[in-house]
Amino acid sequence: MQFLETNARRVVIKIGTHSIADADGQLRMDRIQDLCKQVSSLRANGMEVLIISSGAVGMGVGRLNLDDRPSDLATLQACAAVGQSRLVEAWHTALQKEGLIAAQVLLTHEDISGRKRHLAIRNTVEKLLSMGVVPVVNENDTVSADEIKFGDNDVLSALLASLVKADLLVILSTISGLMENQGEGPLIPVVTEITDYIRAMAGGTKDVHSTGGMITKIEAAKLATQSGCGVFIGAADKPKILNQIQSGTAEGTFFVPQKLPLASRKRWIAFFEKPKGQLQVDAGAATALIKRNSSLLAKGVVSCSGAFSEGSVVTIHDPDEKVIARGIVSFEKADLEAVIGKDTDQIRAIHPQKTRCEVVHKDSLVLI
Repeated sequence: MQFLETNARRVVIKIGTHSIADADGQLRMDRIQDLCKQVSSLRANGMEVLIISSGAVGMGVGRLNLDDRPSDLATLQACAAVGQSRLVEAWHTALQKEGLIAAQVLLTHEDISGRKRHLAIRNTVEKLLSMGVVPVVNENDTVSADEIKFGDNDVLSALLASLVKADLLVILSTISGLMENQGEGPLIPVVTEITDYIRAMAGGTKDVHSTGGMITKIEAAKLATQSGCGVFIGAADKPKILNQIQSGTAEGTFFVPQKLPLASRKRWIAFFEKPKGQLQVDAGAATALIKRNSSLLAKGVVSCSGAFSEGSVVTIHDPDEKVIARGIVSFEKADLEAVIGKDTDQIRAIHPQKTRCEVVHKDSLVLI
């Protein structure tokens, strides 16, 4: 797998709960220290490294002597509050032994969906990296509610990799990579495109302490590769896995990035803001968006749903209800419903104050 040799200079490493803890929620400091030693090696070779570490809830479950991972939000948040301090202290201690400084960064989806906070987080991370610090990131499970959760740290890792324009996202867990027949078949070393066939190979987690599985890692890989970031999925217990990734000899699955990364603004539209509504378009409009990089006009809109206002992010669906794009809509829902199917002159007669009549301008639209 020599193609994995890379000039990557910024790497996001996501580490699953059971890569650093046992079944009782007790930290495996030997594993954390070994990973930090490898991070130090990457740093010595000129790489900037961000760590995304799961495990706060699991640490809390163990510390509170609970039999199972709780299902209610309040108890999950309590476990996260207890476990997060233990988790970050473990990373701080292990990184310090390698001569590195750790910084704790806790995020909710709301933190990176709003444009101002999105930029603030990116600026903070950039400053930390420029100072030689290793950011240790986790979802802020103590305050995250269902409507603002990422869902799991696989998704968070992909969003963060996109946010900081990382060259490579490494997802380490107990899974060796993507295998045929939902984990029963041989390992697939390279994925050039994430298709329905690739998704069908993945299955959800069977671990009661985990929140994701291969299916969430596939979705994370799709997000990251669309941002021009390569993705490697492998097992954390493989000796010197990070060093092997750097040399191109690691066992796992590499997802090839798209050649051209999205522009910064379109990156935000595509991935960071949760859509507030949906627009369905006719076949002609779908073709114009995909083939001709056109703006979306009201004449091509068939219907709309959701509760969106002007400036909201919406998804755009083709006649088969497949999502083909995201974009910033220039009408609130009630105004858009009044102009669906109409041309520019008709729209101006209804909304004379409108300076632009595109429903979604091409500069505010990104194909998915």
